Amino acid sequence: MRAVRVVEYHQNMEMHDVPEPEISGPLDVIVRIGAAGVCRTDLHVIEEQWREKSGVTLPYTIGHENAGWVHAVGAAVTNVTVGDKVICHPLITCGLCGPCRDGQDCHCEEQTFPGIGADGGYAEYLLTSARSCVKLDDSLEPADVAALADAGLTAYHVVAKAAAKLRAGDTCVMIGAGGLGHIGIQCLKALSPARLVVIDRNPEALQLAEEIGADMTVVADSSQVDKVLELTGGAGAEVVIDFVGEGGSTSQGLAMTKRNGEYHVVGYGEDIVIPTIDLVSSERNIIGNLVGTYNDLKELMALTAQGKVTLHTQKYSLDDFQKAIDDLVAGRVRGRAILVP
Repeated sequence: MRAVRVVEYHQNMEMHDVPEPEISGPLDVIVRIGAAGVCRTDLHVIEEQWREKSGVTLPYTIGHENAGWVHAVGAAVTNVTVGDKVICHPLITCGLCGPCRDGQDCHCEEQTFPGIGADGGYAEYLLTSARSCVKLDDSLEPADVAALADAGLTAYHVVAKAAAKLRAGDTCVMIGAGGLGHIGIQCLKALSPARLVVIDRNPEALQLAEEIGADMTVVADSSQVDKVLELTGGAGAEVVIDFVGEGGSTSQGLAMTKRNGEYHVVGYGEDIVIPTIDLVSSERNIIGNLVGTYNDLKELMALTAQGKVTLHTQKYSLDDFQKAIDDLVAGRVRGRAILVP
């Protein structure tokens, strides 16, 4: 089968012909890829940022946002059958460890992460597990939802946590209205009555934010903190969700957060620096967010089937993988880039 491989770090990937994956365990599932999302984390993999954490050996196939059709199943698989449309939770989990039994399978102690630490979905077929497969509603197609497997899942995961804090009359600020942010906006409006203020430096992203539910938008510049404080009577927002996590957004995001509020960081790239006395005296909470649970993905698929979340995409053929990567690097992608074999 064709597969896009990382051959060397800091170099363009290459298309190779590799063997198709095979069933070896009773809960194995092989998915014929209908679409694979192109994520900024894929850029970080190529840039070697994940090398130490993943321990992966090159060459290998990346791609951790995957959807398609079940192609083959192991002897013990009962939740999906050959031909089913599925979206794949990005992790392969054990189901037996403490976090899995506690419903926090995104922190599985025995997890495998296809596309990060094992072969992923920039290919024609993917090896995953029964525990990772969420069947799609008849109204949904793999190419329309693939990036929800990670970008959407991460956005839903943080928004669901934030929604538990937010009440009617509260304010939530989202920093970044791009690939994750545009999904987060829709999820928040579906889950919470709070006022939503979206910050981005790109006018087109802000226009999209307004079209899909943002109550107010603010241009990201040196005055953005003052504008948020003005909108909140000087107090700041009950919740700030930072999908950027670099370029000064962390200090600005904390400055927008109300006393006893929550600052959720999703994007990464810089350090969070705050004097401990400021953190203690204000009781602000800094919360990290990574991926989401299997149940989060099921709930997100339900919202998507109801038409409450729509993924905005730019589609590329698998052969055009380098153009998709280049467009993402150059900021030419609105929403999410999708590879379709």
